[in-house]
Amino acid sequence: MNLDLLKKHIASYKQHLAQHPGQSAEALDKRKGRCRYYQGWTRDRILAMSEEDFSQYLVQLWAMLIWGNKKYVVDKLIQDNGFDALRKALAELVWGAAPVARRWDTFKKSVKGFGPAMMSEILCHVHPEECLLWNRRAYVGLDYLGIRNLPRYNYQMTGQKYAELSEQAKKIAEILKASGMPEANLLTVDYLIWDELQVVDNLSQIHEKTKSLKEEIPPAAVDKETSTFIHNEIRDKVAAIGEWLGFKSETEIRVADGSQVDAVWEATIGNMGRVIYVFEVQTRGSIDSLIVNLLKALNNPAVQGVVAVSDAAQLEKIRKHAKEVPNLGAKLKCWDYEKVLVTHDALEMVNETINSLGLVPQGF
Repeated sequence: MNLDLLKKHIASYKQHLAQHPGQSAEALDKRKGRCRYYQGWTRDRILAMSEEDFSQYLVQLWAMLIWGNKKYVVDKLIQDNGFDALRKALAELVWGAAPVARRWDTFKKSVKGFGPAMMSEILCHVHPEECLLWNRRAYVGLDYLGIRNLPRYNYQMTGQKYAELSEQAKKIAEILKASGMPEANLLTVDYLIWDELQVVDNLSQIHEKTKSLKEEIPPAAVDKETSTFIHNEIRDKVAAIGEWLGFKSETEIRVADGSQVDAVWEATIGNMGRVIYVFEVQTRGSIDSLIVNLLKALNNPAVQGVVAVSDAAQLEKIRKHAKEVPNLGAKLKCWDYEKVLVTHDALEMVNETINSLGLVPQGF
């Protein structure tokens, strides 16, 4: 970590706070209020949550700003995980006795639909002395400070990595305290990151700096457990992209006899019927099986296109196999998983920005 650079920005941050005392006091009150709210949800209260309570608990998260229709997200979390299981997993993540790294990994494996931004924001508000708030802004800020080996994508954020980064954030908090901010904690660090360290605000720059993706192990080459995490992240981001583009998006959907696909985008055209686009994410397993699944999906007359999503090497193999299959080669589209992730990040930024304007009232 570049300590000189950090101290320079801390000095600038303190100067800004001193010049705007009313704004600073208001921000501090809001920060404390958010912590009180989430800390007030004890283990027993979380286990006794109603679905309406759960909705209110989630919609206040900054991580939910990317969604205009927050009810859609909450309902899908409940549908995909089961509400009882979801409450128990959340209570254990927030209040469990195990180290945070183990709680993180357990939650990540057992709950579908929660990303690191939501998980870490809840943990940071409940345990602001111990837990980092992690999101795209944190990535930009910590990268700027020279902290290396940052997780660019969700599947890379393991419990161990989260614990390591929380320790780095604690060092920043200690420097803030030493500089004359005795109440500083890891939520203060988040405010510092947002106000002072967003020096790379163009997504193309962010991804230009992370061209080392090309040097990462492709999804098809990793171990089975990691492959599952990558598969699920890409699947969920394909679905989110569709939702942001105005489609009805679902994951793990049966579209024809014997064909359950990873994601679909669906649109209804007036009274004419449905149009469906099918996506299959390939990280491991048989290419022949993927092709058979896509062929079965095409038996549904509403399916207008099928898309294979994988790394460049796998996609080349899929294209070669598909050319030999009648009725598939011309209809199959291929989408590199890196481009899926870049597209998701771009649309996430757009939605977060537009939704933060509050142009459309929320349904809660």
